[in-house]
Order: sequence, then structure tokens, then C-alpha cells
Amino acid sequence: MPQSLEWIRASRLRACRLIAILVLALSFAVPATPSFAQAAGHVRAKIVKGGLLVGGGVGSGVLTYRGNKYPFKITGMSFGITAGATIGRLDGWASGIREVGDFAGTYSSVGGGFALVGGVSGVHLRNEKGVTIVMQGPKAGLELAANISRIMISLR
Repeated sequence: MPQSLEWIRASRLRACRLIAILVLALSFAVPATPSFAQAAGHVRAKIVKGGLLVGGGVGSGVLTYRGNKYPFKITGMSFGITAGATIGRLDGWASGIREVGDFAGTYSSVGGGFALVGGVSGVHLRNEKGVTIVMQGPKAGLELAANISRIMISLR
């Protein structure tokens, strides 16, 4: 009996050593350099939009990226079925940012929504530089929408 316990302990020790060696080898195989590292940023925005068939919207927000705050403005157009007006406060994340200038650009979105007095809004956007923004939050107003949107974000 004592020999089998000793064999189990030795096997566990060998397994732990092998795992440690693999983790160490992988850490050297994929070095992360700060100049090429991508970081996520927190995004908070307020958007007012409205329309009938063709919609439009404006808004502003703040990107918090690597400890700094960057205010931005939003303008956009939507084409499709749009009727009504809403105001929304969205909160979420931007990923794929290599440098803060990548955040500015033209974003595309296909989606829809419905609000009657109040509701929840969500958006998933991607720009030409590979930055993806995912936000959600409450909205108020009256809206029925199924459309394609082009949204322009510019840093102030």
C-alpha cells in the first residue's frame, strides 16, 4: 500500500512540473509588446434619434481608454423602416483599438427595435479599422425601426 501512495505522489509531481514547463514555454512563445497590444475601452453615450422612413441621430459620449477620457460626437443616418423618436443612454465596450485614433470612423449596423414610452436598446457596431463597439441601455420615446445604419464617430 505505501508504494502505491508514493507512486501517485510522484506522478502528481511529474504532472505539475510538465504543466509548469508548458506554461513557461507558452509565455515566451507569444510575447505581448505594448505597441501592438490591443486594449478594450469603456464607452458611454447619449443618443437622440428620430425619423420617418429615413432616420437621423446625433449624440455624444466618452471613451475611457487606458486610463484617459476621450469625448466624442456621434452623427448618423438610417435607411429602412423608421418611425418615431427616442433618446437613449448606452453603456458598453469598444475592442480592437490599437491607438485611440482607431476609435474615430464610420461604423455600420443592421438592426431594429421597438420602444413605447420606454425600453432597452442595444447596438453592435464595427468600423473600417476593425474596432467593434457593443453597447446597451435604456431608451425612452416611441419608435419602430428595422434599418441599416451608418454612424460616424469623431473625437473632439
